[in-house]
Amino acid sequence: MDLSFQLYSARNFPPLDSVLAKLSELGYSQVEGFGGLFQDVDALVSSLKANNLTMPTAHIGLDQLMDTDATLSIAEKVGIKTLYCPAIPREKWEQGEDDWKQLAETLGGLSRTYTAKGYGFGWHNHHFEFWPTASGALPMNILLDGAPDIEWEMDVAWVVRGQNDPRAWMDKFGDRITAVHVKDLAPEGENSDEDGWADVGHGVMNWNELINDVTEKTKARYFVAEHDNPADFERFASRSIATAKNWK
Repeated sequence: MDLSFQLYSARNFPPLDSVLAKLSELGYSQVEGFGGLFQDVDALVSSLKANNLTMPTAHIGLDQLMDTDATLSIAEKVGIKTLYCPAIPREKWEQGEDDWKQLAETLGGLSRTYTAKGYGFGWHNHHFEFWPTASGALPMNILLDGAPDIEWEMDVAWVVRGQNDPRAWMDKFGDRITAVHVKDLAPEGENSDEDGWADVGHGVMNWNELINDVTEKTKARYFVAEHDNPADFERFASRSIATAKNWK
């Protein structure tokens, strides 16, 4: 199994060229991009090639996705295969049900545009999609039901932080889950300086079992290591790929 690496995890450890070199040295062959990396696409492509890395998936913000011509140009140059919308602004996390339905409609339209050009398109979750609206509906259901053609990159640990069972969602929407974020949670009260996250295999998520559920219950093609706020990205990258090497 090829473990990819979400470059957001290393955003605080520039320069990017050094990050990519270290990831290649550690044995990564894939990375996942995020919107802030695409300001100089030619330099990004050059650095990826120099380090024998590919970027089959990327997080692109909603505003950037709306500029479809520019995003398609980026995807073509970089070699991105699937685009995931990663979030909405903090002030909209608790928006009303009608707003979630409107977002689903927007995502559905974007999906039709990008899939017509041969790209995969989907949503990447955090915890707020599992906060009930006034009617009790969960935004994650609203998005997936309202935009039935979009894919889902499940961030498994954020589902848990949203107080939901990721396995139950895999059972329900496994055929829509085309990627997962492989992320771990520290024991309660630990790693406060890293916002309670942990290196993969060094937290409470039991990824040695979870990865079997992912492969059995979903259509995930990409398995992306992420830590939202590591104190040491090399530590996170090295320990996480070491964990993944034990998976069948």
